[in-house]
Parts: sequence; structure tokens; C-alpha cells
Amino acid sequence: MLGGRVGGAGYADPVTTPPPRPTTALPATGCFVALEGGDGAGKTTQQELLGRWLRGLGHEVVLTREPGGTELGRVLREAVLHGGDVDPRTEALLYATDRAHHVHQLVRPALGRGAVVVTDRYIDSSVAYQGAARELGAAEIRDLSLWATEGLLPHLTVLLDLDPAAGAARITGAPDRIERESAAFHTRVREHYFALAAADPARYLVLDATWPPERIHAAVRERLAPLLPAPAVPGARAGGRP
Repeated sequence: MLGGRVGGAGYADPVTTPPPRPTTALPATGCFVALEGGDGAGKTTQQELLGRWLRGLGHEVVLTREPGGTELGRVLREAVLHGGDVDPRTEALLYATDRAHHVHQLVRPALGRGAVVVTDRYIDSSVAYQGAARELGAAEIRDLSLWATEGLLPHLTVLLDLDPAAGAARITGAPDRIERESAAFHTRVREHYFALAAADPARYLVLDATWPPERIHAAVRERLAPLLPAPAVPGARAGGRP
């Protein structure tokens, strides 16, 4: 079994897998979820499904992304994904800049209000893409991001695992700088995500991204429900199914 992986041979049962525990201090009233995985894995779809379910339970929900979750982040996103030649070290620092501002401006205030924050990518994207695939050093990139965020890690990280070739086939429109990288690059990303999940199984839930979206969503709900705070709407139910 690898990092709470679910689906197919060697995957865990989402009901019997122990719920994750926060690995750093978090505001006690909120819940922080990160969606990770290669390009085309379906993170946006799962984020939308989670938002709908959580709002139905009465929670304040903040759906965001990295890069681009703030006004400054949108400028940085354009530069790093659609700009000209950006060397790997500059790329890593741009992502860290976006992350520092994102956490300070949006994520921590929302958690402090008791909201459920669901982000499309977070620290582990930088560790896998810039640290491992760009060969800048996974430990160095992780330390940079932890410094930028004052050590903020999610309660739950959902890794949607998909073969890079299958992910590339799902992408519509013109690919960005990262999506245009070689198959070997994206394979290194995938392999390092597996390593991250294996190293922190309490925080990770690894799911087969070839599953139908509703099946993936059901597995995420099973894992997330015990971690949710009391709903913001009086009388609404916390956790469980809508």
C-alpha cells in the first residue's frame, strides 16, 4: 500500500484507512485540503464537487488555486506559465512568492473564520515539479515553501494519480510552459508524488484518476468527513453525506 492509496490492486479501502492528522499547527476552527497530481488529472472537477458538497453541509467554502489565488498571484501565474524563458531557480522563487502571498492574504484568514479551504495545488506541487523534476532539490524547495507559509500544511492532501501520457491527452487548448515539458519530466513528477505520499501517509490520500469523477469524490468525502469543523449554518450537519 502506498500513502493511503485507493483503487485497484495495492490500494487501500477508503473506509478503513485511518483519517489524516495535521502535521503542523493550524487554526483550530478551519479545515485545509490540497488537491495534487499531474496535469489533466481532474483536480478542477474534484474541487468543484467538493465545494458543492461542503456548501450543502453549511460550511463556508473557499476554492482557490496556486498559482493565481490572489490578484498578485494571477500576475505571477501569467509570468511563470505563459511568459518567456524562465530559468528553474527563478521559477521556484516565483511559485514561493505566490504561495507566501496566497497563504497570508487568503488561506490563513479563511481558516481563522472556520472556513474549509480547498486549493488546486500547494507546496507538494513545487516539491515534485521544481524540486524533483527540475532537479533543484526536493528538500530545499520544501524548506523554501515551509518558510514562505510559516509551516502551514493541509489537514488532507488528495493525490489524483494518472499516467502522464493519459493526462496530456486530456488537456484542451494550448499547453503552458510546464505542460510542454518532456514525458521524462512528467514521469519524475509522478514518481516524486508517490514518494511524498509514502513519506506522509497520514496526510495523503492517493486515488486512481481514471475512476469516474463521482467515485473519486465519494472516496474523498469518506476521508475528509471526520476532519470537518462544525458547519457555519446553524442546524446543518457536519461531516457525512449531504
